[in-house]
Amino acid sequence: MMVREANLDDASAITRVHIDTWRTTYSEILPEEYLAKLSYQQRESHWKQMLSTAAENNHFIYVVENDVGKIIAFANGGTERTNDAIYKGEIYAIYILKAYQRQGLGRRLIQTLVKRLDELGLESMLVWVLADNSACDFYKALYGEPIYTKQIKRGDRTLNEIAYGWKDIRVLITENNC
Repeated sequence: MMVREANLDDASAITRVHIDTWRTTYSEILPEEYLAKLSYQQRESHWKQMLSTAAENNHFIYVVENDVGKIIAFANGGTERTNDAIYKGEIYAIYILKAYQRQGLGRRLIQTLVKRLDELGLESMLVWVLADNSACDFYKALYGEPIYTKQIKRGDRTLNEIAYGWKDIRVLITENNC
């Protein structure tokens, strides 16, 4: 498995991972009709825009390719989006196709993002995750501290989100901690 920086040609594959992972991960959290309406075409347009402007916005996107070159995971991050006083970096998203989860790819992606944040001088970070998502356990295992909560709307549902934070991301850079 290879982790590399994404490029514009990856938009379609990232879109597929994004929507397919939403449909498996959130199947018990979001209404089935909401997930069924997710559009590959709209999401691909979104990813093309993000990939086109990532560098100028201190935003970076990484993908994981399997042994035959198929993109099976991605993560993106950059500067924290609300000018938080403490947490300067943010993981915007991390998605791994179900068949490839629990193989250490999430840790590799986090470590790659953290190294990039550190290079930018961003020593702290946070990530927002749905409270009912099993990924909460992943962030806790990486010593993320629950720091904020908020509610968001998806379809006709109001959902709780939790932000996990790290005041010093360098603890995640070493192989042993991440």
